[in-house]
Amino acid sequence: MKKLTLLFIAALPMSSVMAQDISDALIYASEEIQGTARFRSMSGAFGALGGDMSAVSINPAGSAVFNISHASMSLSSLNTNNDVSYFNGHNSSSESKIDLNQTGAVFVFDNTNRESNWKRFTLAIAYDKTSNYEDNWLASGTNTNANGGLTNSIASYFTAYANGLRLDEISAFPGESYSQAYSEIGSTYGFANQQAFLGYESYILEPAEDTDGNTAYTANVASGNFNHQYNYASTGYNGKINFNFASQFKDNFYIGLNLNSHFINYERSTYLNETNSNAGSLITNIQFGNNLVTTGTGFSFQLGAIAKLTNELRVGLAYNSPTWYKIAEETTQYISTRRNEGESVLTTVINPNIVNVFPEYKLQTPGKLTGSLAYVFGDKGLISFDYSRKDYSNLKFKPTSDTYFSSLNRDMDELFKIASTYRFGGEYRLKAFSLRGGYRFEESPYENEEFYGNLTGYSLGLGYNFGNMRLDLSFDQSKREINQQLYSVGLTDAAGLDTKNTNVILTLGFNL
Repeated sequence: MKKLTLLFIAALPMSSVMAQDISDALIYASEEIQGTARFRSMSGAFGALGGDMSAVSINPAGSAVFNISHASMSLSSLNTNNDVSYFNGHNSSSESKIDLNQTGAVFVFDNTNRESNWKRFTLAIAYDKTSNYEDNWLASGTNTNANGGLTNSIASYFTAYANGLRLDEISAFPGESYSQAYSEIGSTYGFANQQAFLGYESYILEPAEDTDGNTAYTANVASGNFNHQYNYASTGYNGKINFNFASQFKDNFYIGLNLNSHFINYERSTYLNETNSNAGSLITNIQFGNNLVTTGTGFSFQLGAIAKLTNELRVGLAYNSPTWYKIAEETTQYISTRRNEGESVLTTVINPNIVNVFPEYKLQTPGKLTGSLAYVFGDKGLISFDYSRKDYSNLKFKPTSDTYFSSLNRDMDELFKIASTYRFGGEYRLKAFSLRGGYRFEESPYENEEFYGNLTGYSLGLGYNFGNMRLDLSFDQSKREINQQLYSVGLTDAAGLDTKNTNVILTLGFNL
């Protein structure tokens, strides 16, 4: 007979929402169109070109460049490689996934009224994956934080939350199970009290006085060196469906509009195993696990135009509105400790089996402006350039009346900056064959680039035109260095990640 585990659900009040943080906001606000193979092989520099299904996601006027109805679908193989350094430890990891990352179709309607300046109209619908959250890495090493004290132990996480909270608001009543207490504390007081509860009931925290009104705590962990193993695993994606309308005015001007539907599906799991042999430590081992599940939907719009200044030279301009998301999050937690009691070694395990369901909140991502240039050498090839500007300090959690969200928004105003993206692409045609290449550079959204570095990438590709059908293949690779904080409070030491993403895309395109 299968054994069923009862799962309690605790709904946390808005004033106590603590699952959201700045790093999550950046994850949801960052997007990179994986796109068709032709698009990726030129590093996405398509704002003044159009004529590609993924180009419509950059500049909605691009669909009007098609002369005939067209459809495409793309299969991608993405590999993420992380070289991780943490104090004296070094690790490497690799994660791969094959996925259908793009599909779409554009329908072209020529204007039969020859006297009208509007030559054609197009309708298009396209799906593009904008972010891939597949990642998995391990940071391990001996934490020898020079600040001393307990800043290099996970115990500092629990003391940071506990100090200032009453003992009777972070502890279980007599006869109350861990699950019941965790659920009631979360529903009544919120996330911070739950963290303090885990620290107190697992014997990490020691109250200054054993009274209900006590609000001061120390840790049953002595300062010194701590051996850490920190596992990070995430999965999911961010996708976008474009509903596009565009038109060609006279022979040299194109305009377009996108109405975009966004959706987020993101899961993250972290697990820390900390051991120490420091003299005077009651607690010698702490295992702490956290799981986050995020779902969200959003809306944005885009306006774009492309102009042929001459037969060869083209310019493009596109505006991406902010994306207005509605996001729901759930968390679960687990903790286990081992302590020395005289000659005995005792283990405490707290696995509440509680899903914390946080109230739905809103996130507004920054808008983006893209300017583009392209020069077309007849039927021999082309070169193109895109420049984008995005002010990440405009990230906003809502409702802004919530005190916690208001604090996060102030922090983001200070931490984030305007980030520019530069994309270069080129194509050379040899009859039915096309050879392509590209380069891109994306500035860090953080004022402190040592925390989150710039991204550099290059791309290569080739294609063959069969007439009514086209087959394209691309290879691109990008690198970025990130210092990933383990926790937002207490143990805020960072693991250094040297991340390399490699993408291979195969696209089949055909005329309808």
